[in-house]
Amino acid sequence: MRRSTRILELENGTILEYTIAGSGKPILLLHGGHSNCHEEFGYKNLLEQGYSIITPSRAGYGTTSKELGLSLNTACEAYLQLINHLDVCTVHVVAVSAGGPSGLTFASLYPHRVSSLVLQSAVSKEWHTPKDTIYRMAKLLFHPATEKYTWKLVSFFSRTFPNFILKQMVPSFSILPVPEVLQQFSQEDIEQFIAMNQRQRSGHGFILDLEQSAAFTPSKLQKILCPALIMHSKNDKAVLPEHALSAHHHIPQSTLCLLDSWGHLIWLGSGARSVDTEMNKFLSSLPTI
Repeated sequence: MRRSTRILELENGTILEYTIAGSGKPILLLHGGHSNCHEEFGYKNLLEQGYSIITPSRAGYGTTSKELGLSLNTACEAYLQLINHLDVCTVHVVAVSAGGPSGLTFASLYPHRVSSLVLQSAVSKEWHTPKDTIYRMAKLLFHPATEKYTWKLVSFFSRTFPNFILKQMVPSFSILPVPEVLQQFSQEDIEQFIAMNQRQRSGHGFILDLEQSAAFTPSKLQKILCPALIMHSKNDKAVLPEHALSAHHHIPQSTLCLLDSWGHLIWLGSGARSVDTEMNKFLSSLPTI
């Protein structure tokens, strides 16, 4: 996949890193946790369908300034400056996992700049909070001072013992038994999973995600005017399906697509093709502007 990496200096002097891939109707893709503007999941299908994909590294990820994580509104103002800089009038927004609050906030703040919204395994209400063990563990493992070593260790085991690390990580993504999940994985899926572990870093971004999502409430979601597709696995353990149900309840023009796939990473496994099919059907059903 060919794409260019660019830097935009914003009006307040902060930096927004972003990539652009493809050409055609623009999609603003807001990646999940531990990722950046070089995310890959879901891109191949969208590029084949003739879209261009604008992916900013969210606050604290890649080389994007962590100061943009002061609030979700601050980050969304940066995304607005980005599409203005690119002379883009409207975008389809795709928000993934921990990028959910960013996508939801952007669509609610700037409804006339958003043609549609797609949530994929997305956080859409209060997520982990300081009282949760997983929150405290994540703050330790993915703190800016330690995350580099955490991901170096994960990367090493992924390269050296790929099947072992897959078995260890599946329970954090799925409520299904590990053997049942592995039956749904092809060799290509395993390779994509390992490649994900090679490129992931947390920077300052994941701590910002935890802090913002812990306080996120769906009160503004009724201001979202565009059609929305909410895609979520019934077996997701990382972001429970209750998030999808909450988003569907609060977003007026939303369609809920609960997938019978293995878990959080809906682009992998035997159910991945249905994700592309539902995505394409939704986008093609929208009025041409």
